[in-house]
Amino acid sequence: MDFAYFQNLAQEAAPPTDGILSRTIYQDENVKAVVFGFGPGQELSEHTASKPAMLYFVQGEAMVGLGDVKHDAAAGAWVHMPAGLRHSIRAKTPLVMLLVLLK
Repeated sequence: MDFAYFQNLAQEAAPPTDGILSRTIYQDENVKAVVFGFGPGQELSEHTASKPAMLYFVQGEAMVGLGDVKHDAAAGAWVHMPAGLRHSIRAKTPLVMLLVLLK
């Protein structure tokens, strides 16, 4: 049986004091999962992805830009983004986020 199991995603990318940490935790022909740890105030500036993607906020608080709209996000928030959507993420607190890219 082929599977991936993580009991606590927050432990897979502990937020650094300053900077952004990313770690690919799973990848196959259909999906890529990357867990991010953001230090407070750190930001991924506006960009797009060529594939659909999902964000799941595991720990902390952030401001998420989706197109022209900004949303507050905290632990438990989930986002689906179609390919080509402009988006950005700014950590308000130490933040752990899971990015799932659909191939």
